[in-house]
Amino acid sequence: MIAAEQENEQAVLHIAGRPIGGPHFSLIAGPCTVESREQVLEAAEAVSEAGATMFRGGAYKPRTSPYAFQGLGQEGLRLLAEAKEQTGLPIVTEVMDARDLDVLLEVADVLQIGARNMQNYTLLSEVGRCGRPVLLKRGLSATLDELLMASEYILTEGNESVILCERGIRTFETSYRFTLDLMAIPVLKARTHLPVFVDPSHAAGRRDLVGPMSLAAAAAGADGIIVEVHPRPDEAICDAAQQLPTAEFADYVERVRAAAAVAGKVLSS
Repeated sequence: MIAAEQENEQAVLHIAGRPIGGPHFSLIAGPCTVESREQVLEAAEAVSEAGATMFRGGAYKPRTSPYAFQGLGQEGLRLLAEAKEQTGLPIVTEVMDARDLDVLLEVADVLQIGARNMQNYTLLSEVGRCGRPVLLKRGLSATLDELLMASEYILTEGNESVILCERGIRTFETSYRFTLDLMAIPVLKARTHLPVFVDPSHAAGRRDLVGPMSLAAAAAGADGIIVEVHPRPDEAICDAAQQLPTAEFADYVERVRAAAAVAGKVLSS
């Protein structure tokens, strides 16, 4: 297994000149989905000024209901490209279909594989062959072994720039959306050289829980966090309840920075 070959040597990836992993702590922030030019540029400017490492935004959105908003597609990618040009932040956005790779690669610095596609092995192989860094989210009911084997589909195609992401798993608990498995952080870091990120937004489903879970993840030694931030979260088209307001993001960054320092990490920006 390639992911386990260098278990005592934590990899440091370089994405658009920014170090990811090792002693570096990274913050990927931005809205759940690209909704409008005003929204995406306002969010990008806010997270850039606060010290985020990369900007996230969904142009293509996997939704439970086929009647829900599916994203702006190529228009969303154009707006993400404008945000990158304006702020200089690398772009993280989700790929759902290998047929969209060509247009995504024109904009995305990191391709996100969502939880529902973690075991879409054909897509994983295609993404592996394209050579672009990948953020691979753990499936809703996937074991850590299954997550690591999914990463192998990317790694064996010659793409070694893979980031693993814990985003909460489905358990018997109903008080919150998913159970954030923070023990996955030290276990994965003991078993693989790949950087390990945490997504507290999708695990919690509630913004009041995003802060505490972010601090816990940083203090537990995560290499980074991917968090949802919106200028007016209550007006968001999707996942409104879990997105942090941009007005509060700078304070959030300072608190997470302090928690990451507990684990000996410095914010990469």
